[in-house]
Amino acid sequence: MGLRPLMAKLALDQAPTVSLPRRFLCSMPAWGMLAGLLLMLDGDGMLRSRWHPGTLALVHTFTLGVLGNAMFGSLLQFLPAAAGVPLRSGRLASGMHIALNLGTLSLVGGFYFASIPLLTLGGLMLPLAFLALVGITLPAVCRAVGQRRLRAGIGASLLFGLATALLGGALALCGSGRLSLDIPRWVDVHASLGVLGWMVVLLASVGRVVMPMFQGTVAPPPTWHAAWLGCLLAMFPVAAVSYLIGLGDAVLPATVALFGLSFAFTVTWSQRRTTQARRGPLWWSWRVGSLALLVSAVALSSQSGGPLPAAALALGMALPLLVVGMALEIVAFLGWIELHRRVGRGVPLPGVQRLMPARERGAALIALAVAGAAVVLSTLHPDTWLVGTAGLFQCIAWVGVAAVFLGTRRRVRQFLRDQVKPGR
Repeated sequence: MGLRPLMAKLALDQAPTVSLPRRFLCSMPAWGMLAGLLLMLDGDGMLRSRWHPGTLALVHTFTLGVLGNAMFGSLLQFLPAAAGVPLRSGRLASGMHIALNLGTLSLVGGFYFASIPLLTLGGLMLPLAFLALVGITLPAVCRAVGQRRLRAGIGASLLFGLATALLGGALALCGSGRLSLDIPRWVDVHASLGVLGWMVVLLASVGRVVMPMFQGTVAPPPTWHAAWLGCLLAMFPVAAVSYLIGLGDAVLPATVALFGLSFAFTVTWSQRRTTQARRGPLWWSWRVGSLALLVSAVALSSQSGGPLPAAALALGMALPLLVVGMALEIVAFLGWIELHRRVGRGVPLPGVQRLMPARERGAALIALAVAGAAVVLSTLHPDTWLVGTAGLFQCIAWVGVAAVFLGTRRRVRQFLRDQVKPGR
């Protein structure tokens, strides 16, 4: 799809200040590099047990640092520009970025160093970040008109995200000795809420719009998404309560696997008729990411090898590829929007492909896929050298993502400098 038809579908005048979503998206690489450093520094014990302090720190580095920043930033850009939901964020959004990242750093440090003050601080700040996100977005989502199914999915994911954060905060306070819960079962519910309710529901809802728009895919039938979301909203609470009261240990993982599997299958089904010309880096990142998520769901439902391989497939490979693939597109469009707003009318603007060439995006995503596969392999064979190598690959991959982001900023600034040269 050319730039003009695509821009016609986007409400660029309603898009927020470019710096708002970009500060979240550009925070991702730093967290990815931190994840790599954790793997390199603590390869002896990490990935052998889900309860190892280093493993807990690593998981939250991915879920909150990498994926959290990506999803916060993507939502703040997607809702007004693509879903027609105007947002009034103001200074709250800046505080939200600080609360999310400082809270994540505190939580990760609390797990890694077994620090009660840091766990407490993280457990208090992260729910505040999600409360701010819900406060900014959910009222606007409810007031908007049109695209009812899209808004229902986004609204449900926001509430799931808030529930995940509140439960996570309670669990962090348990770790600091201030609350008492049956931690293993509540941790499983917390993880299921975050991965399925917050991340997958949001990706499924947004994907109905962005996949046809950016990838040229077949749009899934609206009734399919409505039925999928309705079944999830009905089944997940029953599965969670049954798991918590001990009626069946397999009910919750089977439910998570079922809906993760159905989402991954829908993505691959929707991509089947995409023309060869449209199969760019975003298409491939969603294809590989959805296949990795499919394998993760199968591993989770069969419980083969324990929960770590399934978690590594989902959090270390599948979700980063799905989320980062879209984040790269968004950062490129943010650069174009900045030029659109700052350059006078009648001046031809460079296309998105010039601001962020496909070869750069493709190289970054390939490196990310290799790094994710190394993490998965490390959970199957947690040898020190292999875990350290996986960490090195993570660092290299996220340096590559950061380089792509910086390259886009450099091209935007160069174009703006060229416009003010004498004689222009």
